[in-house]
Amino acid sequence: MRVTFTVNGRRTEADDVWEGESLLYVLRERLGLPGSKNACEQGECGSCTVYLDGATVCACLVAAGQAQGRDVRTVEGLAAGERLAPVQQAFLDAGAVQCGFCTPGLLVQAHALLAATPRPSDADIREALSGNLCRCTGYEKIMDAVRLAAGRRAGAETDPAGAEGAS
Repeated sequence: MRVTFTVNGRRTEADDVWEGESLLYVLRERLGLPGSKNACEQGECGSCTVYLDGATVCACLVAAGQAQGRDVRTVEGLAAGERLAPVQQAFLDAGAVQCGFCTPGLLVQAHALLAATPRPSDADIREALSGNLCRCTGYEKIMDAVRLAAGRRAGAETDPAGAEGAS
């Protein structure tokens, strides 16, 4: 089947899509968008998180045919051209990009959190990122990055090394 949908603002077609093919497979293998990672293929780790019509989903759990006529935004679509989204820059500045495998899903989920809750508490951040697993180490630098992005959005930069969560 042919699937026509919008990806990162561009109308896109994928031909010869098998009924059981995941959106993640189509994004990565057919459309050449490797940002969303294929880790567990069970919706457990969040590495493949993308927006589907503005809501975050695990792309590994969405059949590609379900994207027909819909809007998909991947981690590649967060940046404005060559300029990183504030949350992407905050992850770099806070040292939250470790091996990088979980980072795309965390970025999309953190982006969604900050869009809905511009000044999240630490509990808000933990809850929002609870479906995204990082196996490298702890989550403190990730928390710092989200706090930093929130602080920058609010106009007051927050020190990621010693900041308390914005509330």
